[in-house]
Amino acid sequence: MTKLKQLQEDTHFRVLALLEKNPDISQRDMAKALGVSLGGANYALRALVDRGMVKAQNFSKSERKLAYAYVLTPQGLAEKTKLTAYFLKRKMAEYEALKAEIDSLQHALHDQRQSALTFDNEH
Repeated sequence: MTKLKQLQEDTHFRVLALLEKNPDISQRDMAKALGVSLGGANYALRALVDRGMVKAQNFSKSERKLAYAYVLTPQGLAEKTKLTAYFLKRKMAEYEALKAEIDSLQHALHDQRQSALTFDNEH
């Protein structure tokens, strides 16, 4: 999988998860929560709406403004489940690789300290 495809899937997963918990979130708040620009949030949201995974429903928030509620469709819920599994699998692999790197660094540091102690004791 390409990095771009992976990034897109991660963004879609995070948008779907965010909307499932908070369907009346504004795009501005969504962008802040995702750490992306407002345009980036809008782009991701439109892609999910166009693919039939999210349905936007207008409702009156106040007398002058309209707001939207973003509802996951059954297809969106299924996609979120699939993306959750991929995301978790990838994050577990990243965790295992990071854990192995940390263990290696700890062993190398231990060996370096032992060598330094041995050198100091010999001189």
